[in-house]
Amino acid sequence: MTRALLPPVWRAMPRRALAAGAAAGLLLAAVPRMLPGTPDPRLGLFALRAAALAFALGLAFLLDDPARHITSAVPARRPVRVGLRVALVAPGAALCWTAALFLVPREARPPAGALTLEATATAVLALTAAALAVRRPHVTEPGATVSTWLLATAATAYLALPDGWTLLVTPTDPRWSTTHDRWALLLLGATLVGGRACAEPLRARLRAFF
Repeated sequence: MTRALLPPVWRAMPRRALAAGAAAGLLLAAVPRMLPGTPDPRLGLFALRAAALAFALGLAFLLDDPARHITSAVPARRPVRVGLRVALVAPGAALCWTAALFLVPREARPPAGALTLEATATAVLALTAAALAVRRPHVTEPGATVSTWLLATAATAYLALPDGWTLLVTPTDPRWSTTHDRWALLLLGATLVGGRACAEPLRARLRAFF
């Protein structure tokens, strides 16, 4: 059944939004390489964080499906349908992030592992917000709303969080390791909530049972 679902799921993917997010992210990551002079590590950090946000904004549209009320009637449960979309986009997302890392000159590239953690947490947060949104019966295309929320959240994290809770520090900051412990907790929490959000609503399970 899962193999039979692959072609229709692939055709229903919001490829334009995903491609736009990928293109914007790669363009932002390439900024330090395009500028003349010695590569600036601070600019490399900002470029990769901006690229991670652009990729996540594209992923916010992953669950958009104008025909969701039709596809929800197929035998495959929601976790399978969502999982297929994530599985189809995951290799491309990993490839784009790898390319973004290499687009930043080595002299300006921040620690790849820590930035990959930030990018993964941001992407999972976007997907979790989309999964929560589509639990509402009338929501079929949550991407625009989720991307707006993600931008507002990113601005808040940069401008409004107190120093003790900041998530955006530089590698030379003594809080670098502690901050990425918070990123790891954010990733874990978003993954758990997202997994729970993908479950079928109780009423739908009861209807299927009876």
